Amino acid sequence: MQPVRVIVLTILVILVCTVGVVPSALAVSYNKETLEGQDFSNRDLKNASFTKASVRDVNFSGSDLTGVSFFSANLERANMTGANLTNSTLDTARITQTNLTNAILEGAFAFNTKFDGAVIDGADFTDAQMRDDTRLLLCKAAKGVNPVTQRNTRETLFCDE
Repeated sequence: MQPVRVIVLTILVILVCTVGVVPSALAVSYNKETLEGQDFSNRDLKNASFTKASVRDVNFSGSDLTGVSFFSANLERANMTGANLTNSTLDTARITQTNLTNAILEGAFAFNTKFDGAVIDGADFTDAQMRDDTRLLLCKAAKGVNPVTQRNTRETLFCDE
């Protein structure tokens, strides 16, 4: 291994051990991987990328997924209970039968996302970008208040306009 690379890796190990997190500049990439059934619960995955990944039945509950890319990912039956998806990219993702209970999707980009059968009780969709037909579909199931942001799910989706 090259001496410079050894030094960089040593510094990273020290950072992870003393601070407890990986610097965000080193966001993890799971692009195009098959991760079905894995447990990613209660993790700091800020700015990670799951572009075109198969993450069916994956547990992301309680995780910080701020800025994560799930572009064109398959999230069928994933557990995202209480996950923070602020400013995440969900465009063309398949979020079918996914549990988004109490999730925060503030500022998420979900324009061509399929939310068929998703559980969204207490989810916060403030400033989430999506098609009107998707928003109307979500309004049929929307209920609850997010325990972190204290926002009503129906109001964040503009259901009563």
